[in-house]
Amino acid sequence: MNLKFYHQTVTSAQIENYLSLKTGKDLSAFFEQYLRTTMIPTLEYEYNGKKLKYRYTNTVVDFDMPIRIFIDDKEHWLFPEKKSAWKTERIKENPKTIQTIGGDCGLEIVPVSFLNKKYPNLGVIWFDAHADINRPCDSPSCNFHGMPLRTLLGEGEKQMNPLLSSTLTASQIHYVGLRDIDATEQDRIDKDGLYATKKVDIRQVVDVLKKKQITQLYLHFDFDCLDPMDYDKTYYQVPDGISIKDSVACIKALQKEFKVMGSSVLESVTTNEEELGPITEIIRLLMT
Repeated sequence: MNLKFYHQTVTSAQIENYLSLKTGKDLSAFFEQYLRTTMIPTLEYEYNGKKLKYRYTNTVVDFDMPIRIFIDDKEHWLFPEKKSAWKTERIKENPKTIQTIGGDCGLEIVPVSFLNKKYPNLGVIWFDAHADINRPCDSPSCNFHGMPLRTLLGEGEKQMNPLLSSTLTASQIHYVGLRDIDATEQDRIDKDGLYATKKVDIRQVVDVLKKKQITQLYLHFDFDCLDPMDYDKTYYQVPDGISIKDSVACIKALQKEFKVMGSSVLESVTTNEEELGPITEIIRLLMT
């Protein structure tokens, strides 16, 4: 069985409209201020066959950010408070692979921990400009999308632990494109000597994985790992990233040398097909 996630997101305009209808007040001025301090996801999209498809959600359900999931073409909706129960049900179905499309990095804790339990020699490749390895007490932003790897290590917010099927060890984590790191994150990386490169070095990462006797991979791909000159439709643009060409070459090499059991493409913020054109090959490689 194969499994795909489609992360449903809402826009600030939808939240503003929902609140205005509920309160009978014009909240546009409030949301102007709100947007200066808060990042709100804006996109739901999927890759199906050789064609990209885009959906724009027009409803807000009590401000939950649900995840839309397809299992063998059957649609499911998952709201945050139901993630734990959903995790239990999916374990019963025991999918062989998991692919995640859209949303932010925080959602990775469910698929990665599930596959880690299933495959004992799993390595995680984290294509990302950010380390995503903060603890809540250390995070400058307090955004959970900067904490999934710390959670997966079993060192994060304890209330999130019921969502985990297993925990990672530090040696399973391998960063590619990493260049925007908080001081406390750097301390955690240094503590266990996590593999971390700013640029793509295919031979090096393959050799490191083989020396660890890793045979299966989960490929996490946050589009902000890319250089903004190549692709800038991301939540954050961090200079001096990796090129699309190098990313494609690295993904192909990893797919050739190892069994990829799961993958994700996350944190793109445009619905314009022309703007998404440069990353179509990356999506194709990771989602088919």
